[in-house]
Amino acid sequence: MAAKKHLASIAILVKDRHEHSVDVQRILTEHGNVILGRMGINPSRSCVEHCTGIISIIVEGTAKEIKDLTKKLDAYYGIVAKTNIMTD
Repeated sequence: MAAKKHLASIAILVKDRHEHSVDVQRILTEHGNVILGRMGINPSRSCVEHCTGIISIIVEGTAKEIKDLTKKLDAYYGIVAKTNIMTD
C-alpha cells in the first residue's frame, strides 16, 4: 500500500537572498516532484545587499517527503523553514 500523501504549505525565510539563493534553489529543485506551486517576495523593496526574502511553497507528498524538504532547508544557517500540513 502506498504511503498517504498530504497537502502542506512551507514558509521559507531567507535572511540573505544573495548568499543563500543558490542553496535554496538547489534544494527546491531536488524536491521538485512534490512542489505544486511557489511564490517568492522581497519584503524590502529598497534593499540592494543582504536582503531578506520570503518564499511560500505548496507541496503534496508523504509526511516523510515534506519533513525531509523542510529539514534540509532549515538546516542552513540563515534559512528558516516552517511546515503546515493541511490534510489528515
